[in-house]
Amino acid sequence: MKQRIITGVIAGAAFFLLLYFGAYWFTTLILLLSLIGIDEFLRMNGLKKFKLTTLIAYLGTACLAFPWSPSSTYSLFAMDHITWLFLFIFLCITVISKNKVTIDEVAMVFIGIVYVGVGFHYMIETRMIENGGLFWTVLVFFCIWATDSGAYFTGSAFGKHPLWPTISPKKSIEGAIGGIVISVIVACVFSFARPDLLSWNQAILLGVLIAIVGQLGDLMQSAYKRVKGIKDTGTILPGHGGVLDRVDSWLIVFPMVHLLSLIPHA
Repeated sequence: MKQRIITGVIAGAAFFLLLYFGAYWFTTLILLLSLIGIDEFLRMNGLKKFKLTTLIAYLGTACLAFPWSPSSTYSLFAMDHITWLFLFIFLCITVISKNKVTIDEVAMVFIGIVYVGVGFHYMIETRMIENGGLFWTVLVFFCIWATDSGAYFTGSAFGKHPLWPTISPKKSIEGAIGGIVISVIVACVFSFARPDLLSWNQAILLGVLIAIVGQLGDLMQSAYKRVKGIKDTGTILPGHGGVLDRVDSWLIVFPMVHLLSLIPHA
């Protein structure tokens, strides 16, 4: 527990410092985390043996995570273009390797770079929002963490009905509801602090959505690790596991709030 607390304090302080500075500092951090994340994903799936595929996976993840700013409407660096380009490359690998690298293997790698790359991309995009980028980024993070804490403490105190026992036996329906309530409260505090950026109605909607989607993201990672028979995705964070263990909710929530246009675009 002591190691877990120390790691959490140091990592958290460094994260918030770079988040505050923004620009190149936060972008560099997120790109580094994305590369570690895809490395964990490849290792979990036993895909590190294909060196060319691995290198392309790193490149694809970095390209999707990077906050490109195209000078025109049509650009090679538009996210949908990058996604299709790497899909094409991976399919070519199956042909060039004469199926030594199978379609199943490249399909899993492709899922990994989209899951990790796009998720981290929208964290950077949120921080780069011109009007209140830091506000919106901290809001989303705080609602995610409030959901986790609210679900844990509410579930510990009142949890009686399992939420999804075959995937995550310790989670309860009461805990999930508690996470939603605490997330809404946190979002409303942000609305009270900056009503010019966030209305009460929007705060409630954001709080509910982030809590629900964030808990789904956590369940997705739990389900995945259960299939793979592993407890943690990595060991880079002593006491906390791997990067993907820590960012499972982030990778789902940030793209979703942009997809639904619940926060401004960069």
